[in-house]
Amino acid sequence: MLLKGSCHCGAVRFELESRDPYPFSRCYCSVCRKTAGGGGYAINQGGDAATLKVDGVTAVYHALIDGEESPAERHFCSRCASCLWLYDRRWSELIHPFASAIDTDLPIPPEHIHLMLDSKAPWVEVEAGPRDRCFAEYPDESLAEWHERLGLGR
Repeated sequence: MLLKGSCHCGAVRFELESRDPYPFSRCYCSVCRKTAGGGGYAINQGGDAATLKVDGVTAVYHALIDGEESPAERHFCSRCASCLWLYDRRWSELIHPFASAIDTDLPIPPEHIHLMLDSKAPWVEVEAGPRDRCFAEYPDESLAEWHERLGLGR
């Protein structure tokens, strides 16, 4: 599926292909929550890094995690600061766009994964549905495995 996205002010537009387009995971870590998560979490997706096309200028933020600079690059609009996507060279084939930046109509996931719940803010209420799965840290399946288990995408 072709995903098209943009920032709030329109200075950055991007697109990429995604074999796994369902916005399935809600990350409650402090970095996602503070940089992109108005509801106390951020919703990330997956896309093919080789297909990313960008029109506009982005800035990059490397979070400090346990006193170390993360290799993950959080790209945002250098004009309005909208969070756009995350790239990490450790998984160089992937781009993780924030669902909030996607303009393409996305499919509604039949369930969600709630991750990094040990890091959630005390004021955040986890609204987990009956089929949702919750994890203190990382889930036990990848984005691709989740889509495969449910027969979605690809």
